[in-house]
Amino acid sequence: MVVNDGTELPDDGRDDQTDPAPVHTRPEIDAASDPEQYFLLHDAAENDSPEAVTELAQRINNVDFIDDDDEEYPGRTALWTAVFANRPDNARALMAAGADPWRPMMNDWSPGRLSLAGPTPTLFRVPPGVSGLSPSEIAAVTEARRLIAALGDLDYFGLGMACVADITAAEAARRLEAIPADVEDVVAIIEDLMSHLDDSQTVAGVTDVPGGCVVSQPWGPLPYMTGVTKRLSAGTVCYGMHDNPKGGHYGTVVRDGVIDEGDDHPGGGGVYPDDPTEEILATYLYNGHAVAYCCARMGLRLTDARAITGPPDMWVRLPERDWWNDQAA
Repeated sequence: MVVNDGTELPDDGRDDQTDPAPVHTRPEIDAASDPEQYFLLHDAAENDSPEAVTELAQRINNVDFIDDDDEEYPGRTALWTAVFANRPDNARALMAAGADPWRPMMNDWSPGRLSLAGPTPTLFRVPPGVSGLSPSEIAAVTEARRLIAALGDLDYFGLGMACVADITAAEAARRLEAIPADVEDVVAIIEDLMSHLDDSQTVAGVTDVPGGCVVSQPWGPLPYMTGVTKRLSAGTVCYGMHDNPKGGHYGTVVRDGVIDEGDDHPGGGGVYPDDPTEEILATYLYNGHAVAYCCARMGLRLTDARAITGPPDMWVRLPERDWWNDQAA
């Protein structure tokens, strides 16, 4: 792909999403109030067909309406929503209806500028005087494509992980007071987890990666627990994530032993107008790639998925402790 300044970016491996989803029905549109129709336009831009988008756009006075009070789509136009969802046909339908690709919004990420970072960077003609992606943004796009490809199609159901910047796997094990796990114990856990649930709770893998290390537990939340992330983050920063089979994945950033921020859906697509511009870009680039997002947030440049899928550099066993409530740093 080539952005507007001529810089070539690697293919991200995603096809344009052109398969139409169920179309909103005419009775549904006719019965909706004006605010509801604006919501339906955003919903169609993200999920429906170009035909549905076109029909809705014809019935709305201002296709570039922004509702800052909307909980699901604040601070953005329907065109921005279509671009963020990688629905280029829907974006074209909205532009044909009069939507402005270069209207600033979402901390200066106009729909047009955001499209330059995606799989269809030539979706809109860049007008004279409009800046494209900065060198740092181009680098972020390039790294996202590389990292997502390197990790491949991950199955991280139930995974707990901690991405730690600037420390080694050996240092991580030391901070956690961990000892080498018995190889036979680990083999038994992997072969029959359900029969070894109690024995598996304090076992985790630790792996050196470019930029730091990863602590992972394929079957549980141990690396995400407060006591673990606080110890790991001493003098640095750590991103803990757990994919809870009962409620989706959750993330936490911990800096030098202090919880800095929580993230209900890492790599899940939720952005807000006052988010930092680099965070809006990262959420777009890693939408649907939670593990890659966590690694990227900490500057970890994994070359494969071994730190996540195994085998790790070493299996360790942590001491028996209330790691959820342990507050020591």
